[in-house]
Amino acid sequence: MTQPDRPNEAHRAVVFDMDGVLVESEHLWERMWTRFAAARGRTWTGQETRQVQGMSAPEWAAFLAEFSEAAESAVETERIVVDDMITALDDGEIELLVGAEKMVTDVAARAPIALASSAPRRLIDAVLDRHGLTPHFSATVSSAEVPRGKPSPDVYLAAAEKLGHDPAHCLAVEDSSNGLRAAARAGMTVIAIPNGDYPPAEDALAGATHIATDLDDVRLKLVGSLPQAR
Repeated sequence: MTQPDRPNEAHRAVVFDMDGVLVESEHLWERMWTRFAAARGRTWTGQETRQVQGMSAPEWAAFLAEFSEAAESAVETERIVVDDMITALDDGEIELLVGAEKMVTDVAARAPIALASSAPRRLIDAVLDRHGLTPHFSATVSSAEVPRGKPSPDVYLAAAEKLGHDPAHCLAVEDSSNGLRAAARAGMTVIAIPNGDYPPAEDALAGATHIATDLDDVRLKLVGSLPQAR
């Protein structure tokens, strides 16, 4: 585990991803995509999952509807899958990762924080509300609310704008290939917490300034890089 760094006055805000950083839900997304395709006679595999990871909800819904040769529109496809995710949340299947709550609260005490997620708005809000994290976030952005999903930097640029900080003054925490690429392309200082089930590509990891071993490591890196408590 790394030791805290000296505070860097250039670092004034933090932007977190959600899936794989705050909650363990990547496998649930894959389950729901697989279920939707299977109900329409198609076999969804890990290859398809890798293709859509980081896409906004409208983007993956269009892909899934076409792949499944679904009678439903992309909008209806998204609703069905997100309904299943909300049910999983209600059933206690989308829980905070170990160390996530302390990481969020400790970092929010030092700097404004935002969320930049590929998840749709209603799932973002439901997850943060369920786990009591909503008050800690100064801003949240879904990639469905910007022109392009990850790996484009749009969602991170929008989060920085909402925080009122230049992206160059923001730290970002990401776990996936496209998320890491998006944060780096936005010009943020990127901390990687590699997803064990869906390991990020080497080129994506190369854009990170620190590769963390766990969320406690991430917390120490962030706290040590920010000014004293607000």
